[in-house]
Amino acid sequence: MGEAKRRKTTLGETYGQETRILSWLPITKTQAEQFVTLTTRGAWIGIGLMVVGWAIIRFIGPAFGWWQVVS
Repeated sequence: MGEAKRRKTTLGETYGQETRILSWLPITKTQAEQFVTLTTRGAWIGIGLMVVGWAIIRFIGPAFGWWQVVS
């Protein structure tokens, strides 16, 4: 318990608050991790949509006679 009190008196107002990436940038480390997670998920969704689009253009459309693939 003594260590926690010492840290609280040393840190003052910032005790218990998350640390920022840069002191002048109001983004915490947790927010940065969430951003990376979100953008990674978005990238995989984009890759999946691109593969689905390619399959539609290359295989499904010509199979239904919507258009012809020119080689």
